[in-house]
Amino acid sequence: DLISLLLAASVVPAGQLFDCTPTAVWDGDGPIWCAEGAHIRLSGIAAREMDGTCRPGHPCPAAGPIAARDHLVALLGKRSGVRPTGHISVRGPTMRCRSAGAGGNRTAAFCTSPRSGDISCAMVRDGYAARWDRYWQGHRCQ
Repeated sequence: DLISLLLAASVVPAGQLFDCTPTAVWDGDGPIWCAEGAHIRLSGIAAREMDGTCRPGHPCPAAGPIAARDHLVALLGKRSGVRPTGHISVRGPTMRCRSAGAGGNRTAAFCTSPRSGDISCAMVRDGYAARWDRYWQGHRCQ
C-alpha cells in the first residue's frame, strides 16, 4: 500500500498517522530511526546539536546535547548499545506519530509513546529541548 511504500522511502506526508518502533537516536530532537523505515525529526522542538551548539535561528535550550539525547532515549525505551555511526541503539514500544511534513529524507512528526506519552511535550517539560513556536503548529500537550 501507499503508506508502506512511503515508509520504505523514509518520508511520510503531512497529516498522515504512522507507527514508529524506535531503533536508534542521534540527538535530543532526532532523528529517531524507526523499524518501519521512517527517520523522525521531533516536531515543535529544538535541542542542542551533538557538538553543543545551537543552529542560528533555532531556539537554544540550556540542557547539554548528551543529556538531551540520553533523556530522549529513556523516554523511548532502553539503551541497547552504540552503532558505528554514533547513533544510540534503543529498544522501546511502538509509538503512534502524526507527520508534520518532510524535509529531505526525514519526517517531522509529533509522536506519542505508550511508555511516556507525547515525546515533544515531555522533552520541553523536562527541560531538555526548547519549544519552537514556528513548528509547534498549535500542538497541545495532554
